[in-house]
Amino acid sequence: MRRRLLAVLMVLMGAAALLLCVPLADAYARGRTEHLLLQRRSEAVRFADLADLADRMRTAADRAELSAEISRYAQLYGAGVVVVDTAGATVARAGTGPAAAAATDAAADSDSAAGGASAGADARRRALTGRSTDRLPTLRPWGPRTVVLAEPVGRDERVSGAVLMAVPTDVARRDVAVRWSFIAAGALAAFAAAALVAAGIARWLLRPVLDLDRTVERLTAGSLQARAVSDTGPPELRHLRQHFNTMAQAMADSIGRQRDFVADASHQLRNPLATLVLQLENVEPHIAPGPGLTEHSRALDEAERLEELLDGLLALARVESGTAELDDQDVARAVRDRVTAWEPVFGAAGVELVATGLAEGLRARALPDAAGRILDALLDNAAKFVPHGRRVEVHTAYAPDGCAVVRVADDGPGVPEEQLALLLRRFARAPQHQNVPGSGLGLAIAEEIARISGGRLAVSGNEPHGLVVELRLPPP
Repeated sequence: MRRRLLAVLMVLMGAAALLLCVPLADAYARGRTEHLLLQRRSEAVRFADLADLADRMRTAADRAELSAEISRYAQLYGAGVVVVDTAGATVARAGTGPAAAAATDAAADSDSAAGGASAGADARRRALTGRSTDRLPTLRPWGPRTVVLAEPVGRDERVSGAVLMAVPTDVARRDVAVRWSFIAAGALAAFAAAALVAAGIARWLLRPVLDLDRTVERLTAGSLQARAVSDTGPPELRHLRQHFNTMAQAMADSIGRQRDFVADASHQLRNPLATLVLQLENVEPHIAPGPGLTEHSRALDEAERLEELLDGLLALARVESGTAELDDQDVARAVRDRVTAWEPVFGAAGVELVATGLAEGLRARALPDAAGRILDALLDNAAKFVPHGRRVEVHTAYAPDGCAVVRVADDGPGVPEEQLALLLRRFARAPQHQNVPGSGLGLAIAEEIARISGGRLAVSGNEPHGLVVELRLPPP
């Protein structure tokens, strides 16, 4: 979003800079062209007066003075000057080089020469009708290199000729190039300053949004105490932050009260339930053998199962409300320790428990002893449901993204594919396992520990039969 906002602002600022700089540069070029015209036109008027005087006096001295004046001017400015009569015959000429050639071509009414001879011929025709040159092509750094202007000799109906001047534009074009460079440099500096301001504004606008995004991510990960702390940005976003924090606090309080209720209820029920179990055990010696003793045994089993269920609820509430910080832990060591601890249990059940591919130095960032606690739940589940003579394999490895992976696979009967998604739900039991001891909370608690740790627990089928539970914990 920040890049898109900056791109829009940059485009707008670039367009504004162009809209300001292009007219300014064009106005200066036109102004410099007008200045050149006024300068050279005053000289052309002076030459026209000398030519008119020489024509009226018709003396050799006047013609010599005219030739001397235009020669000095042509030598000084590198221009070409031609004086023609009404018939187009050349009266006087001065100058060398491209400027002189342009003036000669204009005097001869030629459209083939370079340097804009057609424009010069038009200026000559206008001058012979008594009109001075009042406009030149706009000068730009790349041209034109020479401009031609004309001034009539005589006035009104007494026009007796014309003065044609081909003027080099090197100095004027250099002035335009320098001024355009200053304008471009100023535009770039203004654009850079505006870009810095735009970046600051975008950062100021988006900082509270990014803070809200990070807070939502932390809340989603289970950190209910996360709050938006950025106090910058527009008033609307500051108000949004306040309302968001209020909502997050209300949500955290509500969830906290629910968890406290579950924990308190589980804890408070354990004492009378323990008393009930004790009383049932004390009554057992006084019950005569028969149906009553059988029903008493069933009632005692149900009471113990209820006690186990309350212990699971209490453990789940503690996990969900836990405030322990994530830390770096040795997953490989935790797996080795838990496999060693569970080997006697599996041996007594006639199930082979093996650990393969234990990656040395496998580490992850999670809740304290998360790998061990989750693996206990997975192995306890396998010990209950994997039949005698089957095999349970624990495998660890690094994932391509750096996560620590612990995989527990068995070759037991497994569960149908449509029931796999139910295994991580609370109190979920497959229909064929309803009579197996347990509360149905083991995998749910393990999945909650993995989620709070920033990882995940996934269940899938094994080939050709069995179950695979895969734990992924984020890298440190």
